[in-house]
Amino acid sequence: MNQLSSKAVILTRTDYGEADRIITFLTPEHGKVRAIAKGVRKQKSKLAGGIELFSISDITYIKGKSELHTLVSTRLDVHFGNIVKDIDRTMLGYDMLKILARVLEDEGGPEFYELLVGSLKVLDNLEAPKDLAEASYLLQLMRLLGHLPNFTHDIKGKEMAPDASFQFSLDDMGFFEIPSGPYNQNHIKLLRLLSHNTPDKLLSVAKLKDYLADVIPIVRSMARQYVIPF
Repeated sequence: MNQLSSKAVILTRTDYGEADRIITFLTPEHGKVRAIAKGVRKQKSKLAGGIELFSISDITYIKGKSELHTLVSTRLDVHFGNIVKDIDRTMLGYDMLKILARVLEDEGGPEFYELLVGSLKVLDNLEAPKDLAEASYLLQLMRLLGHLPNFTHDIKGKEMAPDASFQFSLDDMGFFEIPSGPYNQNHIKLLRLLSHNTPDKLLSVAKLKDYLADVIPIVRSMARQYVIPF
């Protein structure tokens, strides 16, 4: 019997038949996995407690001959319950799960699992800005997928001067110098930090919320054009 066990974060749950569900989950060792949870919608199912969204679970499944495997046991390990206490955080959490479910191939590496878990942890922290979790998640995902802009040189390949002001070009995926532009090196430094650090490490950055409010529209525009498939 080809049985595998792993930590996992549930990405999607789809009702199937009268009592089953098709579960897509992300693991550090085996990437993205699809499995059928038989009878999970029955009242006394032992599988139901371990397939909650916004959670880390211990999951065991049997590999099938096709891409659909069979779930045999689940145990809830960590539940990020604060996410569902705020509607905006809840919707962002759903988007994080949905994006990875759509863009990841089955062989997605452990870095995607670590990205998702780190993002959910910060989203669960009600003292942390929601925009911090969103911006860090999208920028790091762009980096992992090879779509991250150059945050050290402008669109002409020139190193950006520390005292200059800039505008961002979505078509060129980069900054260019312009008098009285809306962005400065503090904004660009924050984008660099967001794209290479877990969001919890950035909570102490000075004037974080002010700079986040300025750069989050850029991050969302880049993600919509180059990463998010909907």
